[in-house]
Amino acid sequence: MVEGKPEAVRTQGLFKRFGQQIAVAGVDLIVPRGSFAGLVGPNGAGKTTTLSMVTGLLRPDAGVIEINGHGVWSDPVKVKSRIGVLPEGLRLFERLSGRELLLYNGQLRGIPRDEVERRADELLRVMDLVEAQDKLVVDYSTGMRKKIGLAAALLHNPDVLFLDEPFEGVDPVSANTLVEVLQRYTASGSTVVFSSHVMDLVERLCDWVSVMSRGNIVAQGPIDSIRRGRTLNEAFLDLVGVRGGGEEGLSWLGSSSV
Repeated sequence: MVEGKPEAVRTQGLFKRFGQQIAVAGVDLIVPRGSFAGLVGPNGAGKTTTLSMVTGLLRPDAGVIEINGHGVWSDPVKVKSRIGVLPEGLRLFERLSGRELLLYNGQLRGIPRDEVERRADELLRVMDLVEAQDKLVVDYSTGMRKKIGLAAALLHNPDVLFLDEPFEGVDPVSANTLVEVLQRYTASGSTVVFSSHVMDLVERLCDWVSVMSRGNIVAQGPIDSIRRGRTLNEAFLDLVGVRGGGEEGLSWLGSSSV
C-alpha cells in the first residue's frame, strides 16, 4: 500500500542486460492505483526498457512485476487483458482506416461488435478524428497516429494505461486532446504511467513521479515530495547528478575568425 492506496504497478529487482550493457539495474518501481504517474529520466536511463518489461513486451533477466496484484509473467493473459499500451515508435496496421483499426482491435479483444461500434464512435469523436476515420492510417500525421493509437489502447477500458513518450512530435492541438482524454481517464480511478524527459509536461500533469538514472530509480513519490520547493526540472537535475563544464572548451564557437 502507498499512502493508503493499493499499488497499480510494482516491480522488485527488475534487471535487464544487453550484452555487456546493463540497461535496468534492479528497479523497484511503485505506482499507486488511480495515479497520473510520470517515469522520467535522461535519454538512455532505462525508461523504455522498463516499460517494455512491465507491459510484457520484453522478458526481464530477473525481477518480479505485478499489475494490480497479478504477475505479468506468471499470469500474462489476465494482465494483458487489463492494460493498454501506447509504445514509442508506434506500429499500427497502416493499410486499415482509423475506424477499421478500432473495429479490428475490438474483435481481437473479444468485445461484441455493437459495443465496439459504439466505443469507436465515441473515441473518434473525442479524439477529433471523425473526418479522418475513413482515411488509411498510413496517411495520418504524427499527431493523428498518436490519437488513434491512444484510442486503440483505451478501447477495451483498461485498468492501467502505459504510454512511452506519448507527446513526442505531437502538435499542441493534438497534445491538448490527449491530455484531456487522459485526465478524464484518471479521474475515473484508472491509472496512467507515462515516460518522458520533458519536465514541464510531467510537472503539469502528474501527481506521482519516479526518476530514473543509469538504470536505477533514484527517487519516487508524490511530486511535491520530489520537488521539495523547487521546480521539477531543478530537482531532476540534482537527482541525476548533472555535471557542469559547459563553459569550458569551444572557445572557437561564435568567433568570426576563419
